[in-house]
Amino acid sequence: MSKREILIAAALTLLEREGSAQFSTRAVCAIADVTAPTLYHHFGSADGLLSAAVEEAFRQFLDAKVAAAGATADPETALREGWDDYVRFAADRPLIYAAMMARLFQGVEIPAARQAFAIVAEQISALEAAGRLRLPAGEAAQLAWASVNSAAMLYVTAALHVSDYLGAPEPSVIEFLRERALEDLCGPTGDVR
Repeated sequence: MSKREILIAAALTLLEREGSAQFSTRAVCAIADVTAPTLYHHFGSADGLLSAAVEEAFRQFLDAKVAAAGATADPETALREGWDDYVRFAADRPLIYAAMMARLFQGVEIPAARQAFAIVAEQISALEAAGRLRLPAGEAAQLAWASVNSAAMLYVTAALHVSDYLGAPEPSVIEFLRERALEDLCGPTGDVR
């Protein structure tokens, strides 16, 4: 593994353990067992390293989505499984997910994020081609994005201890969000417009 890869892995370890609020080059260097000049040589700044780490997290996320996409021929099942994979990533790695979303909200262009959204758009296009989409494709993509991120944020708020009254989400709530979104997108099972 190259020094660059070691530093990115260390940054991901720190993000996963502490979140982006506690992200520091000193802590990354300690985990990677390198000096600060090595870090700056490869990334130029803490922000450069953070960007590279978030890009790697998105790449890992995208690799999982690509591997899962196409596993089933039914577009609704593919969308459901993709939704579940997305939420599972956020549930398993909430602090990484929070850092990923923060970078997007800061306007950082991350190609893997765009590619992940393209997979959802393809699944929605497949539903439309099958005559099973109840909304225009653009609205359907927004609904899918909003619902999956709402579910993911429940895990993030619990992991960040944002409040003393919001714990880990109940599985039934996550399932409700998914099924309600799919019903709005496709209608109840057997209901095709």
